[in-house]
Amino acid sequence: MTDKQAGVGQAYDAVAELYATMFTGELASRSDELALMGELVAAPPVAADGLPVGDLGCGPGEATALLGGLGIRAVGLDLSAGMLAQARRRHPGESFVRGSLLSLPFADASLGAVLARYSLIHLPPAEVPYALAELRRVLAPGGRLLLGLFAADPTLGDTDHPVPFDHKVTTAHRWPLDTLAALLSEAGLTETARSVRQPGPGERFPQAALLAEVAS
Repeated sequence: MTDKQAGVGQAYDAVAELYATMFTGELASRSDELALMGELVAAPPVAADGLPVGDLGCGPGEATALLGGLGIRAVGLDLSAGMLAQARRRHPGESFVRGSLLSLPFADASLGAVLARYSLIHLPPAEVPYALAELRRVLAPGGRLLLGLFAADPTLGDTDHPVPFDHKVTTAHRWPLDTLAALLSEAGLTETARSVRQPGPGERFPQAALLAEVAS
């Protein structure tokens, strides 16, 4: 774990209980994301072969629990020990481990799908290709990846480069979707769907999701 990643983990440790309380039930209200999650878990290695789904950057574990509620084997991973403590307390029936997107504690081709919801946003852009390569490594043939992110906004002057901003926990980046999709392709993943919604109450930037699958 790099010093930068350790700092991100510690920043989330400091707000873990507040974060978990504030965002309880938030994902369950996102019909667009839930529809893409349905496509994620329909990946053959999950639906046919029973491989687990990794909720990587799981925070307090809401998505991990939603996956488990579908009868799918799921494992949550996070940098923050505080977030994992919240996840284990709130969802004691699920499995959670601590780890980094840059060095995942999973064997090659061991996951049928990966959910990485707002998990890449705090990485320096130069490190994102390495994280995507790790995500590709742990995905089985036919596996799928669903990314959630803050999207770049041309009305703010954003171009084709990721833009840093003052996230409430620690510095994050909003990404142009085509730029991130190109990095997915370079990592051996093919985009199959995307969604974008405009900021809702209390949000500053468009919210987006990219669904990709292991290139054949």
